[in-house]
Amino acid sequence: MPDNPLLAESSLPFNYPRFDQIKNEHFAPAFELGMAEHLKEIEAIATNPEKPTFDNTIVALERAGELLGRVSTIFSSLTGCNTNDELQALQKTLAPKLSAHNDAIRLNPAIFARIDALYAARDTLGLDAESKRLLWRFNRDFVRAGAKLSAADKEKLKKLNSELATLQTAFSQNTLKERSAAAVVVDTRGELAGLSEAEISTAAAAAKKHGHEGKFELPLENTTGQAPLTNLTTRATRQKIMEASLARSSHGGAYDNRVIVSRLATLRAERAALLGYPTFAAYSLDDQTAGTVDVVNRMLAQLAPPAVANARREAADMQKIVDAEHGGFQLAAWDWQLYAEKVRKARYDFDESQLKPYLELNHVLLDGLFFATGKLYGLTFKERHDLPVYEPTVRVFDVFEADGTPLAIFIGDYYARSNKNGGAWMNAYVTQNTLLGRQPVIANHLNIPLPPAGQPTLLTPDEVRTLFHEFGHALHGMFSQVKYPRFGGTAVPRDFVEFPSQVNEMWRFWPDVLKNYAKHYQTGAPIPQVLVDKLRATEKFNQGYATLELVEANIIDQAWHQLAPGTVPGADQVEAFEAAALKKAGVDFPPVPPRYRSTYYSHSFAGGYSAGYYSYFWSEVLDADAVDWFKTHGGLTRANGDRLRQTVLSRGGSDEAMTLFKNFTGGEPDITPLLKRRGLDATAAPGAN
Repeated sequence: MPDNPLLAESSLPFNYPRFDQIKNEHFAPAFELGMAEHLKEIEAIATNPEKPTFDNTIVALERAGELLGRVSTIFSSLTGCNTNDELQALQKTLAPKLSAHNDAIRLNPAIFARIDALYAARDTLGLDAESKRLLWRFNRDFVRAGAKLSAADKEKLKKLNSELATLQTAFSQNTLKERSAAAVVVDTRGELAGLSEAEISTAAAAAKKHGHEGKFELPLENTTGQAPLTNLTTRATRQKIMEASLARSSHGGAYDNRVIVSRLATLRAERAALLGYPTFAAYSLDDQTAGTVDVVNRMLAQLAPPAVANARREAADMQKIVDAEHGGFQLAAWDWQLYAEKVRKARYDFDESQLKPYLELNHVLLDGLFFATGKLYGLTFKERHDLPVYEPTVRVFDVFEADGTPLAIFIGDYYARSNKNGGAWMNAYVTQNTLLGRQPVIANHLNIPLPPAGQPTLLTPDEVRTLFHEFGHALHGMFSQVKYPRFGGTAVPRDFVEFPSQVNEMWRFWPDVLKNYAKHYQTGAPIPQVLVDKLRATEKFNQGYATLELVEANIIDQAWHQLAPGTVPGADQVEAFEAAALKKAGVDFPPVPPRYRSTYYSHSFAGGYSAGYYSYFWSEVLDADAVDWFKTHGGLTRANGDRLRQTVLSRGGSDEAMTLFKNFTGGEPDITPLLKRRGLDATAAPGAN
């Protein structure tokens, strides 16, 4: 296909993708050619008659596979944020092929022999620090991929990898399709009592679109908790939504994931054993900053008891309101969000919905997020409309240094769609590195409901947090200043990658920032100070619930991945295994279900965060420490921003993660600030949350 835009580098600024030219049919041939070219490059390295050197082996490996990397990056992003039936079919076909392709490289004995010889002589090669780390990283990656296994065991590993890739893709696609299939349809407006007119209009439009004229459809979000539960006053509707959410991919039908969950856990355990580890969790954690299963288990054990205790106190406060209203029922999972808001109103005279008129998306983005970024780092942003996008609501910005030098291109994809994965994430279309002369093209993806035509996009405080959080990842990608692609941007241990993004959350309610963006979308009036004071007073409110749902999800993730081969329960025992794990950990409190159940737990079973969901807690320990540092060193200042940029954000994976953290804060991490933030420290007054 000579006109295939994927086969050549884009001529647009920073190699920005040609979304206007890329079509579904371009991907398959581009992948085939990309894999073929990559294997030719690998063969040339493997058969090079010259003695292995850092340049002819390690640097050559870094340069290899450019076409495949470009095609894979664009394809994986589009299948996550703007997929369709053709792309999903190709995704299924490609998963085992790409797995086999990677194995052909990582299990190539001639390639590993060259890497290993260099690694053995690493102290005599005169390498700079980043190059020496790259050599270490290549050697470790190949060993962890099975390079030292026997020929017979390599064949076993290839089969395991192929099936794992296929199943993870199937899990991801099932989860997306089930979310749409499980949308809750109700017959009358009365069943949606408590929702705003705009929300009801959106539900009516969704029902009409899907063939339910005259009815109302509420789509499900990625997590167990669902936004409408905060305001719906009809208990039967709340129950219907929560039960639909909890049952996803576990009630039979085409999108049931129970067989996949059991099989994935089995294959991962077998793969870990083949590579010399007792469990998959042990294998996974060996390459993270936490290091061992015991360390993660101790952290979760430290968090669980106070989280359960706080959640029970919170539930008791809600039950009092249920009883005072003569509700005649015991608080259930579908009641929590509504009654938490009632407690908040009663205790603080504060309704979170009062904030929304002051949290309009464009103001939050331009006058909040970009304003804070300018204060901290001197960056400026200019929106452009000449670059192509894959969906009309996507926005594109040039990012400039304080002196006007172009730094990056930023893509903001903020609205939910039925063909878009749930949750929020960052990805790099182009990763910075000086070896190939690349500057970053970075994207953020959220799932904010698209309002009816002509209506403003008003955010919840949690959506504001997510906006700032994901931009913390974006900054990590944009500020990257490394030589090698392997270390660019967010190429850091999984349990460190959330640290910069969680730190960036702190600026959303920083006084100078909040004052600059929190203005009424109709009148322009600033947010009343009384609302700000109430917001701050409630920062630890409902933290028992917020912490416990995460602890439960972590327990489930670790329980599946701390199983030895031969001990994984079958598909018919998935729910029972999950329940037993929560009970054993002492966190089985029905009014607070896990943030994700196994059958729709994409972090864990679609790859990426398998045995690694603890990373959010682990990084929050670092984040809380860093926030304390900022507060004691003057807060929102250019000097502080530049320090974080120089010590952490620009370094990517070019140094040990904990070294970067200590270079910024000047000390070891401490869990105390996290416990205080979540109201879980020993000094927290009972009932104060």
